[in-house]
Amino acid sequence: MKKVEVFDPPLCCSTGVCGPRVDPVLVQFAADLHWLANRKVAVERYNLAQQPQAFAANETVKAALRQHGNECLPLVLLDGSIVSQGHYPARTELARLVGVDVGEAEQEPVGAKLPVIQSGCC
Repeated sequence: MKKVEVFDPPLCCSTGVCGPRVDPVLVQFAADLHWLANRKVAVERYNLAQQPQAFAANETVKAALRQHGNECLPLVLLDGSIVSQGHYPARTELARLVGVDVGEAEQEPVGAKLPVIQSGCC
């Protein structure tokens, strides 16, 4: 099973999808990770503001932060190797990275089956 790990910049909550002004990029990325998880891809997500220990415990992440500072965030790792940094990859890019048929990624409407977002975290 492939494993995707996302190391987010400091966000107000675990996904950044809360508060009065929600960034649509974060909403879409949360939906895309949910989509990946439904295709038997292990997904872990870490927020620098809430889980700094995950950043400190990962040598690959520490090296990227030393070299590039917080500008490298978000970092996306696939099976421990950096596959994206500094932006949230689109669903089709995620599909290609993990070996899911890109056509399948394009068939399902963007935002379909969004994960439930708890209100009041910010």
